[in-house]
Amino acid sequence: MIALEPYRVWAPIAHNLRLRINSEENSEVLEMHRDPHRSGWWVCDRIAQVGDRYGFEVFDGTEWSITLPDPRTTSQPDGIHGLSQILDPDFEWTDQDWTGRILSAQVLYELHVGTFTPEGTFEAIVDKLDYLRELGVTTIELMPVQPFGGERNWGYDGVDWFAVQESYGGAEGLKKLVNAAHEKNIGVVLDVVYNHFGPDGNYTGFFGPYTAGGSTGWGEVVNISEHGSDEVRRYILDAVRQWLDDFHIDGLRLDAVHSLDDRGAFSILEQIQYVADQVESRTGVPRVIIAESDLNDPRLITPEENGGYGLAGQWVDDIHHSLHTIVSGETHAYYEDFGTIEILAETLRNGFRFRNSYSGFRGRTHGRALDLTTTPPWRLVTYTTTHDQTGNRAQGDRPSMNLTPRQQVLKAAVIYLSPFTPMLFMGEEYGAQTPFPFFCSHTNDELNRLTREGRFREFARSGWDPKDVPDPSSAETFASAKLEWDFTSEQAEIHEAYATLLRLRKDLRLVRSDLRELQVEHGPNWLTMGYDDVVLAVNFSNTEVTLPIGGDLVYSFSSPRVTEDETLLDEWGFALIQR
Repeated sequence: MIALEPYRVWAPIAHNLRLRINSEENSEVLEMHRDPHRSGWWVCDRIAQVGDRYGFEVFDGTEWSITLPDPRTTSQPDGIHGLSQILDPDFEWTDQDWTGRILSAQVLYELHVGTFTPEGTFEAIVDKLDYLRELGVTTIELMPVQPFGGERNWGYDGVDWFAVQESYGGAEGLKKLVNAAHEKNIGVVLDVVYNHFGPDGNYTGFFGPYTAGGSTGWGEVVNISEHGSDEVRRYILDAVRQWLDDFHIDGLRLDAVHSLDDRGAFSILEQIQYVADQVESRTGVPRVIIAESDLNDPRLITPEENGGYGLAGQWVDDIHHSLHTIVSGETHAYYEDFGTIEILAETLRNGFRFRNSYSGFRGRTHGRALDLTTTPPWRLVTYTTTHDQTGNRAQGDRPSMNLTPRQQVLKAAVIYLSPFTPMLFMGEEYGAQTPFPFFCSHTNDELNRLTREGRFREFARSGWDPKDVPDPSSAETFASAKLEWDFTSEQAEIHEAYATLLRLRKDLRLVRSDLRELQVEHGPNWLTMGYDDVVLAVNFSNTEVTLPIGGDLVYSFSSPRVTEDETLLDEWGFALIQR
């Protein structure tokens, strides 16, 4: 809903519809009528005014509904079940000098607003921007901030796709964060979920066919391919345009696009990229679209002129899995397809582990090879961990809670000194010892019970005792995830190492445009990765190893011995060498 326009809503299945406006003075109920110019839309003659609290009531042919929030609400001051509010669209932006960043120039930092700081607000993040800039971060990636039930949630249960969680600071708070970040020369990417609606507060079914039946595992399939899907697509695309244009957001991370039931001749991903291109063309500031996909499908990041969707980048779990299994020794579930240095080397050379090859975990052939002649490696976003790879563990334990400092920094060296776009997950840069378990605070006790029992059943199949799995709806579970910012001496050393690696990535110009130039060699317990002028040597074992590579030592977190002809690495050691 936009101020100074008539109230309107898409409700093709409604038999009748009325508008309720609550002001400080009184409550009014106004009749709405079908819009003769837009099929399925209803309109009221009343002009929306800034500050109005309002909702819609739908008659289904038998009875009137309760007062419902606007599906396109931009503010829910009383939560997901309350009235919507008309916001003042004006904001005093001072980021006119911000020129943006293309993906190849980015170091991403994924964070959860509610647990990144003690306060859990956008305003509190502003106070950490200098810290992030000094670390080497160029762009923060916010986990979803759309409204959800209560005040504790990862964000993937959002229901109002145009609004911002009020407890974080609402729309005004998000704009202030973006403005402040741009003034510090830091970009902001927003994680958005268009593959399902959260289970708490989703009232779209009263209005129209926003979903199409079936399940993604998290909720009903969003209707982007069935009858009425044009308006649902427009719903998504208008939200995309709002974030990129009205909020000056620098890009979007699209959650689990493999769960989209997208059967149109024009993919919704293409359409989202088109909106981003339009905003970029008009403003001159780059807007990046990054997808999360489990398909290993090159079309996502293949240029449009070569038959792809033209997205800027995508998350790549294969590199994470390859590295995680070697260092941790874990080979359960989807990790069974990884676990050797040979697989890590092959994945680094090709970007994808599965390229029309057999996956034992899936029991089928999976993926397709990237065209390395047209796909620069920086289109692949890589990481040592993410909210998923930490939070979807039974106890939400971070790698830093199980690995030595040397192992943690070794993993970071492989990721940050590679030609892929790196992303950190909040707290890993100092070896945080706080977990990041799944948490929620649905306003319905039954939903909380079902969520809790579902988590217990999921991990019981892997041998976990339910009493050892945190209760997602418990306030203590959420509190345990809050980062602690008083570093120990060991954490300070890890932090310094992370900052050094990110600086060296930039200084040595390791963002190179052709993955075929990356030279990767390996032995039974070691790997080298690099170019003619610089190479990273890594020891993935508890014993010393000698490699036939020499030169000048640039950096290490341990005590290697580097000569002109060879390098001796101590256990879980690495050496960055110029030659």
